[in-house]
Amino acid sequence: MSRTVLVTGGAGYVGSHTCLRLAEAGFRPVVYDNLSNGHRAFAQWGPFEHGDIRDAKRLDEVFAAHKPAAVLHFAALIEVGESVKYPGRFYDNNVTGALTLIEAAQRAGVGSMVFSSTCATYGDPVQVPMDETHPQAPLNPYGRSKLMIEQALADYDRYAGFRSVCLRYFNAAGADPEGRIGEKHDPETHAIPLAIEAAMGKRPGFSLFGTDYDTRDGTAVRDYIHVLDLADAHVLALKRLLGGAGSEVFNLGTGTGTTVRELIQTIRDVSGEPFPVQEAPRRPGDAPMLVADNRKAREVLGWTPKFGLEEIVRSAWTWHTRGEAKAAAETRAPVMA
Repeated sequence: MSRTVLVTGGAGYVGSHTCLRLAEAGFRPVVYDNLSNGHRAFAQWGPFEHGDIRDAKRLDEVFAAHKPAAVLHFAALIEVGESVKYPGRFYDNNVTGALTLIEAAQRAGVGSMVFSSTCATYGDPVQVPMDETHPQAPLNPYGRSKLMIEQALADYDRYAGFRSVCLRYFNAAGADPEGRIGEKHDPETHAIPLAIEAAMGKRPGFSLFGTDYDTRDGTAVRDYIHVLDLADAHVLALKRLLGGAGSEVFNLGTGTGTTVRELIQTIRDVSGEPFPVQEAPRRPGDAPMLVADNRKAREVLGWTPKFGLEEIVRSAWTWHTRGEAKAAAETRAPVMA
């Protein structure tokens, strides 16, 4: 069986870390990315193909050239606030693009996909921790676009025999501990890099939204999961599909909640910088607590998260203080013939 896999969005944050783990597991990841959010320097573990998931002709060319055994699909717009402002862009890219990709895979005789989904498909928590049977009622176009593809994949399985594993992430965080790749968004909206940038003096401070939640210290609780733990789950899901298993859905989180105040303190401890924090009112739509029940992934996939909060923060600190600068320097360096 071919060890080549197509990784759409493989130059992005989770996609690039998954390519690292795929290569370590003996696979050949072919990165397919339009670089709208990804970074060419992050595609280090296999061939790179520039293209958009909405471009059926280009997809057909890449499938024909590389003959992958399966697809891992990360390419998506992900910013919740942007999805509210521009819902059409999210449905065009995340829904139309994914369907175009699935159809291209089928034309090429590829019958399985690992799909990057999200806990945003659940909406407001009915119970915590949240398992895979939790009601799905997304609060924004981003979450709805991901749910639409989960539902479409269920139909492709039922009626076309196209198998998939949908992985619902909680809060992806951290970076490759060696500093080769990490989290780099423009603009940045995620809590850990924002706080690290405040600790580095790149921002005047960190905004803490909401201090009156019904939680242990009044701030919101989130389940931070290391990006390499996510990557490991993708490799296990891929092997499961290539082994002939049926379609499944799994939550990916640690099962442990961290308050924003606890996160801030950990970043202060790791960085040694007592950066300023500005308290602000709650943001509309922010749930008090989002924590995964990951028992199914543990029992069925055989997946166990390896990294704790301090390791997550330390790897992110290494990336932002050393790895990001090194990657930028290498990108600017002239290519020698």
